[in-house]
Amino acid sequence: MSAEPAAPAPVGNFLWTLVEQDLASGKHKSPVTRFPPEPNGYLHIGHAKAICINFGIAEDFGGRCHLRFDDTNPVKEEQEFIDSIQADVKWLGFSWGEHLYYASDYFDKLYEWAEHLIKNGKAYIDDQSAEDIRVNRGTLTEPGKNSPFRDRTVDENLDLFRRMKAGEFPNGTRVLRAKIDMSAGNINLRDPVLYRILHAHHPRTGDTWKIYPNYDFAHGQSDAIEHVTHSLCSLEFEDHKPLYNWLLENMPVPSKPEQTEFARLNITYTILSKRHLTQFVRDKHVTGWDDPRMPTLAGLRRRGVPPQALRDFVKRAGIARANSVVDIAMFDACVREYLNKSASRYMAVLKPVKVVIENYPEGQSEELEAVNNPEDPSAGARKVPFSRELYIEQDDFMENPPKKFFRLSPGMEVRLRYAYFITCREAVKDAAGNIVELRCTYDPATKGGNAPDGRKVKSTIHWVSAPHAVNAEVRLYNPLFMRPDPGADGDPVKDLNPQSLEVIKDARLEPALETAAVGHTIQFERLGYFCRDTDAGLVFNRTVGLRDAYAKAQ
Repeated sequence: MSAEPAAPAPVGNFLWTLVEQDLASGKHKSPVTRFPPEPNGYLHIGHAKAICINFGIAEDFGGRCHLRFDDTNPVKEEQEFIDSIQADVKWLGFSWGEHLYYASDYFDKLYEWAEHLIKNGKAYIDDQSAEDIRVNRGTLTEPGKNSPFRDRTVDENLDLFRRMKAGEFPNGTRVLRAKIDMSAGNINLRDPVLYRILHAHHPRTGDTWKIYPNYDFAHGQSDAIEHVTHSLCSLEFEDHKPLYNWLLENMPVPSKPEQTEFARLNITYTILSKRHLTQFVRDKHVTGWDDPRMPTLAGLRRRGVPPQALRDFVKRAGIARANSVVDIAMFDACVREYLNKSASRYMAVLKPVKVVIENYPEGQSEELEAVNNPEDPSAGARKVPFSRELYIEQDDFMENPPKKFFRLSPGMEVRLRYAYFITCREAVKDAAGNIVELRCTYDPATKGGNAPDGRKVKSTIHWVSAPHAVNAEVRLYNPLFMRPDPGADGDPVKDLNPQSLEVIKDARLEPALETAAVGHTIQFERLGYFCRDTDAGLVFNRTVGLRDAYAKAQ
């Protein structure tokens, strides 16, 4: 089912243990799981956990996982979201094979089962307004009140339901409710709404339906139709489980799936509410669903996050029954660890200052050998051009350095990566006093970065040859929020980080990067990991920095 083998399940993972026990007891021959997203937005990193769990269990135990779109609300659903969800699942390395389904595939059967409830006196048509239904539902400490329409006859309920289906009534005038118990301690059992009137064009069924099932009614029954064995969902659905089971018990479904809940993924400095993410896109706080600052899978992919690192992060974060919060630094560490082994190295200067090597012959250039990845000898080497004029980082020079500054300064000798030792002789300034050029000398005997006399230098800096360099735009992404618990006071917009994006327009890169592949993540030596963006031109996004704050904190 996957492009690569699934990672072994974490020791003690209770979901894997549950499946093992069910198979060992003969309860099931193989597991059938499902990932059931609503196509009303893009998937985010929290969904990655559900994807890895459901597809991972199917892989590890020789079962299958269905991708099923819960398309029961045509007002908010778009083909764009369906396409993006499929792309995200594939990007993570999973495949549903022939098992792609939609809740709308089952609309006829769901309607038939709704009539079954009515005929058995277990559902009725309610004419109350949505507000009256909400008020009469009661509270956690007070029971609800029966609807004045609760005791309609079966014939009246069937007639009204069929007329709702025929489109005779406006939106909001009537709903179908289950008849359970308005005094139940679990509010979800207080005569929940099963169907509502919605005159809206559906992307797949067109204008056929004027009524649509609610999530709770469609979800469990779709599981049953597909013979799902393990309906695995996050903890917010725990209170819905009694209703899930009640519906399965009171309709002639072909199978009885079992719902089990796990803790959702919560991460510091991150919002995973689809409502808020939609707001950020709608109000243009970000450039779109795939903005690299967004926690969407599309945004992470555009930022250059490898899917293997995301799967590793889900595994390390763990699968538990109780909610907890994971430090975003752990995610960065997983990304950094994977890229350290796999990413090729290149040299780029983000904030350049020119260096002129006075004793290097004018008009001359040469090619020096650079290692592609010191962590992977099989990655080989490449040639980088060297010339009399170079660019180095502004931060790698100080005119009046403190005692422990070992990079370039007047009279200080440093090593140029893969090249020579150079010594700064003079800093040239413009009329405003800004340093615009460094005049240096080099030692020809130190080619390759080693001195034959054995002398040492305390710093090695990167560079690019000025006449060979290519100009690029580089986007430095920082956390989208300023506080670890954004929205804690109810308004995450107030917590947005105004420094979440820094755009550098005039970075200088070694020429090999001019043909870098879009979406391919590399390392800019000493600076971090970067990925060529989908925007036109030579644009690179920072994936993650080199400093491993998470590992240092352990």
